[in-house]
Amino acid sequence: MRAVITAGGTVDGAFAAAIGTRVKALAPFGARTLLDAALRACEGAAIDGIAVIGGAEVRAHAGARDGVRVLDDAPDGRTNVLRALDAWPGERFVYLTSDLPFVNAAGVRDLIARSMGYALTMALADIGAYETCFPGAPAHSVALRGERVANGNAFVIAPSAVEPARRLATQFFDARKSLPKIALLLGPSMCLRFVTKQLGIADLEAYGRRRLGVAVGAIRGCDPGLCFDVDTLEEYAYACEHPQATR
Repeated sequence: MRAVITAGGTVDGAFAAAIGTRVKALAPFGARTLLDAALRACEGAAIDGIAVIGGAEVRAHAGARDGVRVLDDAPDGRTNVLRALDAWPGERFVYLTSDLPFVNAAGVRDLIARSMGYALTMALADIGAYETCFPGAPAHSVALRGERVANGNAFVIAPSAVEPARRLATQFFDARKSLPKIALLLGPSMCLRFVTKQLGIADLEAYGRRRLGVAVGAIRGCDPGLCFDVDTLEEYAYACEHPQATR
């Protein structure tokens, strides 16, 4: 099994000042960095090759690590998504973002094992387990037909899913900050079902199968560490104060 980690995201303002760098992946976390957490998790999960998408600072930090190769990032995130999908041609891989401070090897192994039989999976954590692990954390859940889950930043992708995922991933990346654009991608009936609380996880899996033409699965009950990500200074501060931050 291979892995790819995207580490090209940057921050500015108070966030950059607090972490001492614009590269979010290199934010200090305990004695290491956010990126190191993802690398350690992959190494502990018996991943035999890790590709990291990042710039010069990421290369200087991780490029000499055994089993790790750094692929140059691009100025725009859309291109970096494509580079991540193309990192391991013809091979199955786990795809992580580099802002998962509590990701661990056991959680990665479990996701990989339960993704067998699917071409594309996404990690989901039960909201009860998530809130137990991260009490008082910034809100991170979605309710689908009465079921509340925390969505993850961890995926398992088979070779057959790469080309279809390339098309859909870039469309969603371009639309990610505009609800009207996302609505256009999902279609009016799906949006109406979401608004009326009739949209379920099974519906999204079926939508993925129709759009991609491969077996798509939402893997429930995953380790909450696959779902807590750092997008804001508030989330970073919470992570640093969490008991696991010193590990």
